[in-house]
Amino acid sequence: MDDCVQVTTTTASEDDARALATGLVEQRLAACVQVLGPITSVYRWEGAVQTETEWLCVAKTTAARLDELTAWVKGHHGYDVPEIVATPVVGGADDYLRWVTEETTPR
Repeated sequence: MDDCVQVTTTTASEDDARALATGLVEQRLAACVQVLGPITSVYRWEGAVQTETEWLCVAKTTAARLDELTAWVKGHHGYDVPEIVATPVVGGADDYLRWVTEETTPR
């Protein structure tokens, strides 16, 4: 079983988040993507503090697929510099983590 990771990104709209989620699962780059929102993000961009409504995507994948997932998100994201943050999964239900690995294995 590969090491699992959770990858987060944010989008400007629910439609954008759903499109990213669907594409990642269809391409077997993620076993599951949860879309949460709306959320409020406060950040500095181009020298000014911004406050925006965004949608959060949390993708479940493996470390082996992380580089491909990152490249795919960059190529399909509407932001110039999209958030792509991977967090290692250090534990969990073996059967769930096995499912993540199976669903992200290229066929």
